Amino acid sequence: MATRLKEVDAVLIGVGLVGTMLGRELTRAGLKVVGLERGNPQFTVPDWQAPQMHDELRYSIRKAFMQDNTKEAMTFRNNPDQVALPIRRWESFLPGTGLGGAAVHWNGQTYRFQDAHFRMRSHNIERYGKDFIDPELTIQDWGVTHAELEPYYDRFEYLLGTCGQAGNIKGQKISGGNPFEEPRSRPYPNPPMKEPYGSAIFRQAASSLGYSPFPQPSSNMSRPYTNPEGMTLQTCMFCGYCERYGCEHYAKSSPQTILLPVLLKDKNFTLRTNSHVLRINLAKDRKHATGVTYVDAAGREFEQPAKLVILCSFSLNNVRMLLLSGIGQPYDPRSGQGTLGRNYAYQTMSAVQVFFDESVNINPFMRSGANGTLIADFAADNYDHGPHKFVGGVYFGELSTNGRPIEFHPTPPGTPGWGAAWKAAVVRHYNHTAIININGSSASCRTNYLDLDPTYKDAWGLPLLRITFDFPANDLRMSAYVTGKAREVGRAMGGRIVAGEGRKGPYVVTQYQTTHNTGGAIMGVDRTNSVVNRYMQHWDVPNLFVIGASAFPQNAEYNPTGTVGALAYMSAEAIVTRYLKTPGPLVQA
Repeated sequence: MATRLKEVDAVLIGVGLVGTMLGRELTRAGLKVVGLERGNPQFTVPDWQAPQMHDELRYSIRKAFMQDNTKEAMTFRNNPDQVALPIRRWESFLPGTGLGGAAVHWNGQTYRFQDAHFRMRSHNIERYGKDFIDPELTIQDWGVTHAELEPYYDRFEYLLGTCGQAGNIKGQKISGGNPFEEPRSRPYPNPPMKEPYGSAIFRQAASSLGYSPFPQPSSNMSRPYTNPEGMTLQTCMFCGYCERYGCEHYAKSSPQTILLPVLLKDKNFTLRTNSHVLRINLAKDRKHATGVTYVDAAGREFEQPAKLVILCSFSLNNVRMLLLSGIGQPYDPRSGQGTLGRNYAYQTMSAVQVFFDESVNINPFMRSGANGTLIADFAADNYDHGPHKFVGGVYFGELSTNGRPIEFHPTPPGTPGWGAAWKAAVVRHYNHTAIININGSSASCRTNYLDLDPTYKDAWGLPLLRITFDFPANDLRMSAYVTGKAREVGRAMGGRIVAGEGRKGPYVVTQYQTTHNTGGAIMGVDRTNSVVNRYMQHWDVPNLFVIGASAFPQNAEYNPTGTVGALAYMSAEAIVTRYLKTPGPLVQA
């Protein structure tokens, strides 16, 4: 029997980056808010300090910051005709856990989407015709534009202190920035990070081929910065321990460095860690959320009543929570009916290795999570897709994040996979290899979706989330084409050997790509093909808001965090200025 607690104005499911942002906005508006975080409390001091934070075996290999899949795994299969099996080791993507969530161990790569991303179906039909899009693709428009999101992108970047070079301020193109970006209202809050040597070689080569290189937007600090919340960050030390690690230097934007200490001082906010939410509770009419049920570290069960429920966990867990709570109609790929779990999308990654002679020293160990130089000439619809018969695109650049000894050992094709010859090749090429990373979009597809596994359960006896995914043929064609373009840049860099192929199918969960899982609880203008409206409000349960990358109808090539942050701020503003005054649907179906 669950212990019923005193009702509060709002409850947050997950206290990561989005949860912290929503908590701050709601408490500032005078609401009593409880934040439920299933993981442990953790802070820069004492938890993330050297030397223990540089333990590559613990954090990179054994995934100390990641969701405990001995208690709560996920299952995976490539298509609906296969039997899914549990993912017992995180490799392909890394869902975080603990206070601060995945924003503790992220890299800090902070992008804005282009307007064509938000109008992916209508834009491609307008430019290429209605028969250009593969019939299996279920891409759709978001229901928002970049112009509408721009103030929220801006606010999010200034919260994080993002470093970069603007390419378009109020319609005026700026040399050295991304020439394809949509107009922004003002410059980045901080200048770009220092450019590594490999990135400088890439920049010169890309320019020689007529492309437009620019520095990667980074939420690792290029200089000390105090954000609008009064939180001060320090300059990045280029230690090479960024992704999969907490930042010991207060140099990476995470909830602990940009906002959480302010929220924790607010008398209207209560944090409960080690609190695992089991379900969202509904009223008898199933049109109103009454709160949540959770268990604490001792296994005691509690009911937390709330007038407002904010679901803001990792994207995949957002979808699972809705499924476990029976909120919405699960998607059926055979009939095409239902919306919950529909349009799961991931990322289409590849890479090109550029091997130099021993006179070129790349120094890969002097890196941060988000420095480097890239081009967006093949992103979004910045080039003519007509001859290539695919939608979507990539950005690529010399964007290596580390040279850590266990993970980074580039060797040319034909090198043995082990033994003395492999060791000699690692020694020869470690300091003389540049990596061109290629981040590709992921088009949503009829047979890629999320649901509950009928066989496997978690430690609380609840069904695991089942992922059904494989690369659509559209994305494989795209990857083959743009990887060829990256090889051309690699050859222009002067590499002795240039190697790399486009992404091949089938997708496997044993090779890391990105943690950019999207979709499953997507946004839109029509409740028949979306789960939430433009403000992340659930169509069926108006006092439930579902915030995160689960709202993306398909995934762009750019890293999702900037867009997640912008949507979170837009949602928070709508809740505070509109919903609280007149509770109910913010958009009429």
